Amino acid sequence: MATPVILILGVGPRIGSSVAENFASQGYKVAVASRKGEGKINEKGYLSIKADFTDPQSIAPAFDAVKAEFGTAPSVVIYNAATLTPPPIQDSALSIPSERVASDLIVNTVSPYVAAQQALSAWETLPKETKKTFIYTGNAMGTNIIPVPLMLNLGIGKSASSFWVGVADITYAARGIRFFYADERHDDGKFKGMAVDGPAHGEFYALLAKQEEKIPWHATFVKGKGYVEFK
Repeated sequence: MATPVILILGVGPRIGSSVAENFASQGYKVAVASRKGEGKINEKGYLSIKADFTDPQSIAPAFDAVKAEFGTAPSVVIYNAATLTPPPIQDSALSIPSERVASDLIVNTVSPYVAAQQALSAWETLPKETKKTFIYTGNAMGTNIIPVPLMLNLGIGKSASSFWVGVADITYAARGIRFFYADERHDDGKFKGMAVDGPAHGEFYALLAKQEEKIPWHATFVKGKGYVEFK
């Protein structure tokens, strides 16, 4: 079998980096895309691609770069980019200008949607038996109201994306294609916030990519435990 490839869109020091390291340790060729992309193989052996997720048109070239370098499409695609705009009037969520709501929605919802479209197209070139997985890095705001004005734009994007990810998974799963909204929680199911754990994401995402367990599209998980069902 050909060496599998993973494309990670948005690579921060915790989740993105940990996911890349975990998949690389399991024999995947790794491509990472970010605004700091170098357009070459970096010191870690990853293909580093330049992409700006405020512009959905930067998504397709990232997939093209993977195919050009590795000769095949990625079977696993991770969307890990996110952004928010703080309200200019403290504790007044609706003081955020509408244009900032719209621009943050592009990063949090539109660009990952385009990435999913690109993944579907790319997967048509892979063997039918290849497991194909798209993972969106979400959080509890996909299904829960977190009454913190600072989080408004991020919550809008996460909740919108959880819906299309769910629809995509339910309608494509019969074809061996899975879409997951990954959502790390505390042991009691509460919002993890800035306490998210990078290595825990790396381990759980690798589990999701194997598609060996019956984990639903809303993939809530706890560090050290894996999938745990929460509302």
